[in-house]
Amino acid sequence: MPEYTVKQGDCISSIAYRYGFFPDTIWNDPKNSELKRKRKDPNVLAPGDLVYIPDKRIKEVSGATEQRHRFRKKGVPEKLVIQFKNNDEARANEAYVLDIDGELTEGTTDGDGKVEIPIVPNAKKATIMFPESGDDYELDLGDLDPITDVSGVQARLQNLGFFKGEVDGKSSNEFEQGIRAFQERHKLEATGNLDDATRNKIQDIYGK
Repeated sequence: MPEYTVKQGDCISSIAYRYGFFPDTIWNDPKNSELKRKRKDPNVLAPGDLVYIPDKRIKEVSGATEQRHRFRKKGVPEKLVIQFKNNDEARANEAYVLDIDGELTEGTTDGDGKVEIPIVPNAKKATIMFPESGDDYELDLGDLDPITDVSGVQARLQNLGFFKGEVDGKSSNEFEQGIRAFQERHKLEATGNLDDATRNKIQDIYGK
């Protein structure tokens, strides 16, 4: 049976969309149980992960001849959920323009500064603009590495505003400073070391 090698930017939803499956069909397949145990989140895979692709099953439906029958295709949208803050204060009720792979959507953040919008599973690039302030942010959809990888920690700290360096999976003074700043903000022991307590707190604050 075929296995798919994960590339940067892939997630279970985009892989399932490519092969014509619902995400749960692949994620919950027994042959992907080890991957599921290791990654825990189907939206956060690492390049090089192997995903088992099951055979498609043919569904047969009986119907009377010489009659019209209507079949409804189930949709498979994913949802982009992202929260925006300024100095820990939510950017609540702020107008935005969202560009996802060239398709524009206008809206307003909710009371917590969140944007929630359905997207196609294989969406790759997004830009969100706030006209009032002139701020804009580029988003690489599906590009986040697991929290167990240094690059995944770097990316989360960068998005949270604690790390300004390159997301390269390498230790550096700048990375240690970012860890220390995060630890100080959240009342952890400020060692600059990436221990389990810090990693778990980053995941908790950042969310899935």
